[in-house]
Amino acid sequence: MTSAARTPGRRCTRSVPGGPAPVTSGRRRWVSDQRGEPILEVTDLVKHFPLTQGILFKRQIGAVKAVDGVSLRLYPGETLGIVGESGCGKSTVAKLLMNLERPTSGAIRYKGEDISRLSGRALKAVRRNIQMVFQDPYTSLNPRMTVGDIIGEPYLIHPEVAPKGDRRKKVRELLDVVGLNPEYINRYPHQFSGGQRQRIGIARGLALNPEIIVADEPVSALDVSVQAQVINLMERLQAEFGLSYMFIAHDLSIVRHISDRVGVMYLGRIVEIGSDQEIYQYPTHPYTQALLSAVPVPDPVASGRRERIILAGDVPSPANPPSGCHFRTRCWKAQSLCAEVDPPLTVPGHLKDAGPPVAHPSACHFAGEKPEVTAE
Repeated sequence: MTSAARTPGRRCTRSVPGGPAPVTSGRRRWVSDQRGEPILEVTDLVKHFPLTQGILFKRQIGAVKAVDGVSLRLYPGETLGIVGESGCGKSTVAKLLMNLERPTSGAIRYKGEDISRLSGRALKAVRRNIQMVFQDPYTSLNPRMTVGDIIGEPYLIHPEVAPKGDRRKKVRELLDVVGLNPEYINRYPHQFSGGQRQRIGIARGLALNPEIIVADEPVSALDVSVQAQVINLMERLQAEFGLSYMFIAHDLSIVRHISDRVGVMYLGRIVEIGSDQEIYQYPTHPYTQALLSAVPVPDPVASGRRERIILAGDVPSPANPPSGCHFRTRCWKAQSLCAEVDPPLTVPGHLKDAGPPVAHPSACHFAGEKPEVTAE
């Protein structure tokens, strides 16, 4: 990667013939060694949806705690992966970052400015730099609009980005950048496959030359072979445009492939965060260990030697989460302390002497490496 490609916020209008080389571990070393100031910082983010009772006279009887104190940082040129079970609050975090939902409390800072309370022109200016790729590549596209109109629509909202006479040319260039034939500009979404539709969604996200893209499970609705194509495309575009990704997904293997750092969510909270090596090779939170034990292993011998962690019970309701540690009702390490004190997301004191990669933030009083158990 050239020095220009590493510059945060770099802008390109044409793809390099053949495309840049796939992103390698060298990029990850660069990110971890030269982070600098975060481009996006989330502090104690909370989103509670009220539960009401009554028809004419509604009164609030509770709240669904979808996001309950999330703090994280995204650095220029970095990919931060977010994983967790369905209903843990990942997509709500994505909507809060895009200001599609207003937070109950907390702050979202883009380049030091709190954008969580912006509106009008100020919000419009910020949204130009933070774009989103949605989960379903079909329902996120208007079936009555051509591909040219879909990708070119951001230019109607932000006419300063592209003069009216240049918009059709820029749409063709974007189609070329994401690997689609520019001649498809007059086709409709139903004339494309799922992978091609997601490429259209990515092209729309790139139209305004953003610095951050929030990808909410962008490959979960695609076939496995198409998933690989879209992930490789996103890696190439990151190197070419200097993008920062917030990548949300269920598939742990995909998150490991594309992410520099990974945050694990459970019931509205980040319970562990670290580099891909720290999370996948040295998980210290019991929930992370349980998730990784469920990942299929293609080697039958290795699969037989690995212990499978089966969690007891169901995920508690976000309307009535457990006191203290939210994971304690399903955790085999839980003690009375877990019900009384909510563990902070920090490097546990008893692991600090171990140093990295074992010592990394984990919201558990008894965080630690799980001994490797082999079958007889």
